[in-house]
Amino acid sequence: MHPETLAIYQNRMADANAGAVVPPISLSTTFEREADGSFPHGHIYSRASNPNRDLLETALAQLEGGFAGLAFSSGQAATMTLLLALRPGDHVILGDDAYHGTPALLEELFHPWGLTYTRVDFTDLEAIRSSIHENTSLIWIETPSNPLLKIADIRAIADLAHQAGAWCACDNTWATPILQRPLDLGCDVVMHSTTKYIGGHSDVLSGALIFREDGDFYQRVRRYQTLGGAVAAPFDCWMLLRGIKTLPTRVKAQSATALQLAQFLHQHPAVEAVHYPGLESHPGHAIAQKQMTQFGAMLSVQIKGGSDAAMTVAARVQLFTRATSLGGIESLIEHRASVEGPNTTTPQNLLRISVGLEHADDLIADLEQALNAMT
Repeated sequence: MHPETLAIYQNRMADANAGAVVPPISLSTTFEREADGSFPHGHIYSRASNPNRDLLETALAQLEGGFAGLAFSSGQAATMTLLLALRPGDHVILGDDAYHGTPALLEELFHPWGLTYTRVDFTDLEAIRSSIHENTSLIWIETPSNPLLKIADIRAIADLAHQAGAWCACDNTWATPILQRPLDLGCDVVMHSTTKYIGGHSDVLSGALIFREDGDFYQRVRRYQTLGGAVAAPFDCWMLLRGIKTLPTRVKAQSATALQLAQFLHQHPAVEAVHYPGLESHPGHAIAQKQMTQFGAMLSVQIKGGSDAAMTVAARVQLFTRATSLGGIESLIEHRASVEGPNTTTPQNLLRISVGLEHADDLIADLEQALNAMT
């Protein structure tokens, strides 16, 4: 089935009580046994499983084309649980441009625990190849990257990982399964901060892992999900399932608007650079065309004049909300370096934009009046 159909079809659950079209929310933390001690509906305790979470995990797996999904209380909880399934002494490779929370987990939590890691430019396959060690167990892709929107060749990197006997995971939060399916390109695991586009309305915190196939690695992560208990709550799962119903329509519309904004910004005299793979001038444009159906609803822009100029532009916009996060129906703008802190490598004049569902002409007019003050 096409994604638009899957988003609806996999979102249904039979309601024996009332025949409700919308799945009911099952808030119970425990489930009744039969007289013989069995659990006829498959649920024992909500940390282990829940009807709403089961439905969400199945829907996510179907959308990504995977064997199974695991839903967590946040994207960071999902990433942390995956890394916990590695062993002290293992080595991880990730990009030099990535969501700052991922290397923060590696540096602050897992490096003292015994993991080592290397950060390299994921647009350079030889740099990745030369960074592989005998103990490399995981290569972590993020494409498009955050916040510079670098494009990594998923299939080529997955091949490198498997040649080295390592797993390959991809943070697919920005592209979503509507625009990009890393499991089809050879990845073993996909991670989502489902807080973002999957939820789509900036009102639920959650994360997910989707595995391409069963096996020891999946079973270990599944066990750690239950043991650690950082699972998505039933109501959060219900909210995410509601968001999935409109995911294809939202992402396609937002991506189309983002391309128009990128084209406008690219020609504005107050702009130093635009980072968006939909522009033909983007160094990753050809690879993005090959592995994405559209180029996404995220873009970054560098303003001439440094940090102060970027902050001035962010202060002058009226339709964009100055806020962290992304993927909601409202457009957001953020001075990323100030959020990432003193160790950031993000350019000080960079603004990250999450494009919402407002009309493209209105968003362009808003950016134009803010930028014109700088010329």
